[in-house]
Amino acid sequence: MTAEIRVADVGIGGGRHLHVNQSGTPGRPALLFLHGSGPGVTAASNWRKVIEGLGDTYHCIAPDILGFGDSSHPDPQPQGFAAQAEVRIAALFDLVDELGLEKVVLVGNSMGGMYSLRMAQLRPELVDRIVLMGSGGMPGLQPTPELIKLITYFDDPTVEAMADLLIQFVHDKSAFGDTVEAVAAERMPMVRRPHIEAGHRAMFGPEMLVFEPDDLAKIDIPALVVHGRQDVIVPLECGYYLAEHLPQADLYVIDKCGHWTQIEQAARFQAIVRTFVGNGDEDR
Repeated sequence: MTAEIRVADVGIGGGRHLHVNQSGTPGRPALLFLHGSGPGVTAASNWRKVIEGLGDTYHCIAPDILGFGDSSHPDPQPQGFAAQAEVRIAALFDLVDELGLEKVVLVGNSMGGMYSLRMAQLRPELVDRIVLMGSGGMPGLQPTPELIKLITYFDDPTVEAMADLLIQFVHDKSAFGDTVEAVAAERMPMVRRPHIEAGHRAMFGPEMLVFEPDDLAKIDIPALVVHGRQDVIVPLECGYYLAEHLPQADLYVIDKCGHWTQIEQAARFQAIVRTFVGNGDEDR
């Protein structure tokens, strides 16, 4: 049985809002799901199945991060990955405060994993646990050819290029069946919004968000690092790096899996999140 997803725009001050998907009952352990980057990405495209599956036990909250999907977007756009992150993370904190959440489990995919680490640095008292899935943040990590396709997508923003990009996120290329073109076409109305391209181009500059070993050593919060062995967007070595330097980290490597663990191995991903987070009754 899947949980119902409730969708609403939540005001975060300054005339801005975040478009938020929620499942489960407020008051249960709160899981804040942070999606990755990429043209046309939304919280629903990253997390729909997961929050349907976990809403029986948890209060699941999956916002379109500021500048993505149907959320407000910064104007002007901050320039550079780190500058974008600071503005977007401030908006996420506004959302958490608006919803009255005193503790959250952060579940971050790729860029969302990097944002999770930064949020834990800035407000550690808010963060109960962290789940990182295909997260970046390793210093000196060189972009893979597949990540470069994502970064440069707007140089050739076609349905065909989108289909070619999406297929890189999974190990089993048959996972899309014959629907990849249709999935790509569904993203195009979002991709064609001018602020989506502007935010994408502004984000991928030379100034990245990275975490040195000393930075990670100070994030003394239980963490679960999940990585697909065949991830060609963010290599497995980044997962090893994060798990090595986070002081309370467990590492879970999934074989025959790419960057989208939560989609390609949905049942397993949900099971390990349940095991790691528990039901909220344990002493923290």
